Amino acid sequence: MRISASIRTALLLMLALALPLAAGQQTIEEIVAVVNGDIITLSEVKARNELMIQALRAQFSGEEFSKQYELLKQGLLDRMITELILLQKAREMKLDVREQVRTTIDNIKRQNNLDTDEDLRLALAREGIDYNNWLKQIEEDLLRQAVLFSEVDRQIVIDDAEIVKEYKTHPDNYTEPEEVHLRGIFLSEEGNPGESLESKKREISDKLAAGQDFLSLAGLYSEGPAKETQGDLGTFKKKELDPVLEKAVAGLQPGQISAWVKAKNGWYLLRLESRKASRLRPFEEAKKDIEERIFTQKRAQAIEDYVAKLKQKNYIKILRPNALEG
Repeated sequence: MRISASIRTALLLMLALALPLAAGQQTIEEIVAVVNGDIITLSEVKARNELMIQALRAQFSGEEFSKQYELLKQGLLDRMITELILLQKAREMKLDVREQVRTTIDNIKRQNNLDTDEDLRLALAREGIDYNNWLKQIEEDLLRQAVLFSEVDRQIVIDDAEIVKEYKTHPDNYTEPEEVHLRGIFLSEEGNPGESLESKKREISDKLAAGQDFLSLAGLYSEGPAKETQGDLGTFKKKELDPVLEKAVAGLQPGQISAWVKAKNGWYLLRLESRKASRLRPFEEAKKDIEERIFTQKRAQAIEDYVAKLKQKNYIKILRPNALEG
């Protein structure tokens, strides 16, 4: 059985964006940075860069890929130094994450319907991932997380006054947008050349005017993927719809039908099934999300401060800052 695509992408991202490759290579090569008694070599940086490229290609393409790659490439060496120094701190603190490693492995097996560790080993091998190296990286990542939990997360305090202030100051963050449920009849321009398209549009409009059921006509005429569900397009929050279609249904009441609307690849006739108004979630309902938002913001700044102090207290020498150039 193969590792699922979503899990494989997650594994690549974990390897590329959060974990350094195994150190201790036997060949003599160029040293890029020294962190206390450990080194980061040029081959490690290059290998990490290749993993990062694979992870990004699984998510982006074209200009967006180039943009994301340049952003991550710029901070690659600094991330590797940060990860190494956190790992050294974990070892200094004598942290033990064997239980968390076991839980992580069991979760991955369950998500991929794998019964044993050997099944997982074989599945990873088919994806070109060495099980022992992967396991080591899982453990090291969990050690780093344990350091941050002990030294950062446990120090963060959020009081009720902060939660209330956030709710009152940023109500948009806790407001559910308007939501509409739509049915539609779609006619493709490509599949209906010339007068054929106009003829079908008139025919459908005439039948609706004569009292025929919209659902039946959608099942008969619609050429879109919703034909099988009698034109059910689903529900859309504000700004999720094509702006042209959103404008067409803006003034409709439930049960009303729009005029024919020209979209990118054809024409739509839309019926509004229901409209759920925008609403500000009550404070008690939103409280947990508010706490998580404040915690995330505080944690990001606290980690930055903690890592900066950690780097000041340790020996770091960068010998080749632009390791991927030249």
